[in-house]
Amino acid sequence: MQNTFTLQPFPSTQALFNLKITGNIARHENLLTISYTLLGDIQQVHIAPPETPQRKHELWQDTCFEFFIGAENSPGYWEFNLSPAGHWNIYRFDNYRQGMQEETAFTTLPFDVKHNSDSFTLALDVNLDKIISIHQPIEVAITTVIKSKNGDVSYWALSHKGAEPDFHLRESFILK
Repeated sequence: MQNTFTLQPFPSTQALFNLKITGNIARHENLLTISYTLLGDIQQVHIAPPETPQRKHELWQDTCFEFFIGAENSPGYWEFNLSPAGHWNIYRFDNYRQGMQEETAFTTLPFDVKHNSDSFTLALDVNLDKIISIHQPIEVAITTVIKSKNGDVSYWALSHKGAEPDFHLRESFILK
C-alpha cells in the first residue's frame, strides 16, 4: 500500500520561502520505497551539490531528508539520513535517543536525486531484510531538516508531538 504525505514545519519555526515538502512511501514485501519532493523558492535553500556518496555523520546539520522506522511494540528504531549530496547514514537506537550506533547491516544506500530550478526530488528503495522481518509491522516517521542559504533552519515532519522539534519521539511514528 502506498501512502502520500505532506510534511509540516515545526510551529515555532518559520516555513522558509513558501516551501512545500510532499512525497510517497510504500512497503512491498520488505522493500521500502520513499520519495520526497521539495517545491517552492528552493533557490533560497542550501542544497549541497552532488558528490561521490559516502557514509557520513551529522548530516542533519545541513539540509537532510530523514525517516525513522520502528518495529511495532518494540522500543528500538532506526534513523535514516539522506543528504542531497548523496551522502547517507543509518543509526540504530535501543530506545528513545539511547544506545545510538551506526547500523552496520548496510554498507551502501544508493538513492536518486534530481535538482531542478523549482523542485528537488530524492527517491530511495531500501530492502529492510537486514534489519527487520518481512512479517514485522513497522511504524514510520518522515522528517526533513531544511537549512536556508542564510543559515536559518526549519524542521519538518508528518506531526510534531513535542514542545521542541524532536524527530525521535515515538508518538511521531504515525505511519503504519
